[in-house]
Amino acid sequence: MNHINEYDSLLLGNQLCFPLYASARRIIAAYHPFLTKIGLTYPQYITMMVLWEEKSITMHDLGQRLYLDSGTLTPVLKKLESLHYVKRSRLPEDERVVTVTITKEGMALREKAKAIPQALACRLAKKGDLFTQEEVDTLRKQLYRIIDALGKD
Repeated sequence: MNHINEYDSLLLGNQLCFPLYASARRIIAAYHPFLTKIGLTYPQYITMMVLWEEKSITMHDLGQRLYLDSGTLTPVLKKLESLHYVKRSRLPEDERVVTVTITKEGMALREKAKAIPQALACRLAKKGDLFTQEEVDTLRKQLYRIIDALGKD
């Protein structure tokens, strides 16, 4: 007889949030040795990824791309600015708008970082073929669906 306990929804093994949380922690930890070599933290790395793509972006749009609020993003940008990788400036026509622009040094860092995704993929490959490219693409889409669903009011 299948017995459903009223507290089954509280079992850790029945949660979707826990494996997402644990896998995110493990992924960030796996990035750590590669990022240490180029002197970045994971939040700094993902910020630079957007800037390598966009070159210049408002802080508001950057926060939206990274799902970070300004209170979290500001210290990341201050550190990147102190490393001369980005420059922050206010728009003359609207001083409330802060623009973040990548510097020459920031663009040069891309060369050092370009091997990181492949290095991480190789590390995962050592563990056996975990996912096909199609499975990775499907998982990414599903995760963005979760992010979008939970981001709505």
